[in-house]
Amino acid sequence: MSELSPANRDRLEGWCHYLQFEAGLSKLSCESYRRDVSQFIRFADISLDKFNSDDVKHWLANGFKGEASAKSQARRLSSLRNLCLWLISSNYRADNPCANIELPKLGRRLPKDISEQQVELLLAEPDVTSALGCRDRTMLELMYATGLRVSELVNLSILSLNINQGLIRVTGKGSKDRLVPLGEEAEDWLIRYMKSARTELLKAQQSDVLFPSSRGTLMTRQTFWYRIKKYAAAIGLEEAISPHVLRHAFATHLLNHGADLRAVQMLLGHSDLSTTQIYTHVSRARLGDVHRTHHPRG
Repeated sequence: MSELSPANRDRLEGWCHYLQFEAGLSKLSCESYRRDVSQFIRFADISLDKFNSDDVKHWLANGFKGEASAKSQARRLSSLRNLCLWLISSNYRADNPCANIELPKLGRRLPKDISEQQVELLLAEPDVTSALGCRDRTMLELMYATGLRVSELVNLSILSLNINQGLIRVTGKGSKDRLVPLGEEAEDWLIRYMKSARTELLKAQQSDVLFPSSRGTLMTRQTFWYRIKKYAAAIGLEEAISPHVLRHAFATHLLNHGADLRAVQMLLGHSDLSTTQIYTHVSRARLGDVHRTHHPRG
């Protein structure tokens, strides 16, 4: 595999700058896009101004040979398509070699679903007599009460909170802000946590971070995911768990109790209603299970 040429590196840097500062993509999304295109450049060993559709097809075929999933292949093609549009708008190319290449067909995977009783068990698992346990309980309560993504949760600032109005301001994907109601239970845990546990975790440091790590610094997504897995394993839920399990439960349980789909869309921060509609399938699946279990002719 060859190193990037100066021209390719220049194109890649310009495109990544556009993604982050003009398109408003998160740093993680930009890194993922950059990684995909860098792999393509090294595989094809050709200028970004000159590759054609056959180069793209060979790269994708090579990925399938290496057993890359259809979802991974779709993401790779999406990265290249985005790059091509930028190259055209920046006058580096006149054609789009990805225009007639179809995305791999993806099965629609339902979010992992846990019951309200299982949520209660998970929320009750942290030892709230310790500062870490109180922090974790508050984070779990807040995630279930608001449907925040893990990345949104760990990046919260105390400036995001408005306890008096019962709201939290969240910066989501594409740097879009939304206001989300807290709910009484989450409010109570936040007040309790802020009184003592947060101060203990910060160890006399000054910080706006709402949920600091045990070292008093910004917590990573991976750390919180580890904590969720630990609590889930303790109650026998390890296999059914995912980083966004409480976000999924938030949406599904709201719909189960009659919430309006568009209201759930706004609370989750989805730009497209079709993304939220996946939870209606989970809700219907749950109703189907209930019918099969309890109806005499189920």
